[in-house]
Amino acid sequence: MTIADKIMAQADTALNMMFDKEPPNYVESAALYASIMAGRQNVATLAVLYNQARDADLRALLKRSIDEQTEWLTNSAEKTLAAAGADLPALHFMKRDLVDKPLDLPESARFSDQEIALLLANMAKTSQLAVLGAMHNCYQPFLAKMYQDVLDKATDYNFRLMQLVLNKGWLPHIHKLQH
Repeated sequence: MTIADKIMAQADTALNMMFDKEPPNYVESAALYASIMAGRQNVATLAVLYNQARDADLRALLKRSIDEQTEWLTNSAEKTLAAAGADLPALHFMKRDLVDKPLDLPESARFSDQEIALLLANMAKTSQLAVLGAMHNCYQPFLAKMYQDVLDKATDYNFRLMQLVLNKGWLPHIHKLQH
């Protein structure tokens, strides 16, 4: 997407947000509801992983995932559903504090940093596929823009995670096929 395309998309979104005030349809609402449920669970999971991680760079990436992606999307989805007069999911998870130093757990009771990084990669892939599916099924420009913003952040996050895994030597060795 060129800079001009991005500017036009922003202008179109702004105009549609001012003049097209239709509430989300059932499909869009279901995707928002699912985003809230998954987001709340992911925040709890990411906090537990953060508290177990030993590597400072991995901890920073986990914190960024919570603050800039998961909580942001969850809060945006909650605001959108609330503005449409819909009930929000009643399910909540315990708020976990992010500790300054990793918890002192025996190795058998915690994930290694490599395992956490690979788990993050799987969580990111699953979440991004769900967001992409929601974006493909929405008709509201402001929702499509919200999902686009999430996916833009996710691309940057995936690159940072890939660099971290490569730089730390955490990428599992995959044997090449001999032809």
